[in-house]
Amino acid sequence: MAPLIHCTDLAKVYRKGAVAVHALSGVSFTIEAGEMVAIMGPSGAGKSTLMHILGCLDSPTSGRFSLDGEEVAHKSDAELAIIRNAKIGFTFQSFHLLPRTTALENVLLPLAYSNPYPADAEARAAAALEAVGLGERASHTPAELSGGEQQRVAIARALVTDPQILLADEPTGNLDSVAGNEVLAIFQRLNAEGRTCIIVTHDAETARWTRRLIRLKDGRIVSDEPVLENDRLYAKVPAEDPEAPCTPAPS
Repeated sequence: MAPLIHCTDLAKVYRKGAVAVHALSGVSFTIEAGEMVAIMGPSGAGKSTLMHILGCLDSPTSGRFSLDGEEVAHKSDAELAIIRNAKIGFTFQSFHLLPRTTALENVLLPLAYSNPYPADAEARAAAALEAVGLGERASHTPAELSGGEQQRVAIARALVTDPQILLADEPTGNLDSVAGNEVLAIFQRLNAEGRTCIIVTHDAETARWTRRLIRLKDGRIVSDEPVLENDRLYAKVPAEDPEAPCTPAPS
């Protein structure tokens, strides 16, 4: 069986006037379905560029990238959008919640791009919120939620389409250590249930919650190793219903 993600000699070059900036230079690796991987490096290492390619938000200048056995490296923006909506759930450091919209309505947003719109959309959004322990907060707006709760709403929004991959960009960057650990424990639980989780971070403590660490420097992979001293397994924060899996209703 082909790996879920297969990257071969990925390169990305940006032009700044006459200057060529090599954000990625010959990056190759695979990620199997069900892995929990951290991609780590300092500012300028190429983390964000690689995340954008893995998330089908951008295409490499050269090299090959296949997702679930399908070559996607040079697809059009419209084709990338279709793949992205079907296969990938995103969370970001800044949450990106609509401020005057309830938690439930924020979680419903990705389903607005489904065709046809799911008849059970509201039930699926409610189940996703319950899966991250926020079922009772569905009617609250972001201003009425803590930072950790806002990030958990963002995770529920990423889950509602039942994606194969959860791609998190600095998911604890705006959180204190307690809230950050709660969020990382949710990712661990999702991974324990079989979801592929990729966490992009500059923080070694965050990386310790994963199973595998890919380090980038100057656009190249400098190491790719299992996380051997992981004392943060598995999983610290139960769902609102302890018997319920951390997964929304299937599509």
